[in-house]
Amino acid sequence: MDEARRQQWARVVVLIGVMYALIGVVFAWPATHVRVWRLAAWLVSAAAYAAHIGYERFGLRHAPHRAAVHVALAVALGAFGLAVAAIIHSLSVVSTSQHHRLLLVALVVWPIMTGLPAFLVGLGASELLARLPWNARAE
Repeated sequence: MDEARRQQWARVVVLIGVMYALIGVVFAWPATHVRVWRLAAWLVSAAAYAAHIGYERFGLRHAPHRAAVHVALAVALGAFGLAVAAIIHSLSVVSTSQHHRLLLVALVVWPIMTGLPAFLVGLGASELLARLPWNARAE
């Protein structure tokens, strides 16, 4: 893989990871209709996830395993960003030291908890896309 292509997928992972974190933070701000905003955040994130899988497979022509890894990295980065945002928010509200310790654990747990399923679903979706009759197999 040449350097330009490597930088391209890495930039996309970071961009989408930051986007996931921003979606989570921004959609959590409204104080009314929390369920509606949470559902909207899920739908926007799902659309970004599907678009990322499509871009990895058709835009960058990555093999299913590589596409799934890249998609999972973006999801894990987004979860890490949300954990950081939760820690920052907890500093502005009254919370216990146990709560702060749990948020520090979230820096590790949330990326794993979201990245692993994102990898598995991304792998399945990428494999299905690779088997489409009009899709040439990626290298």
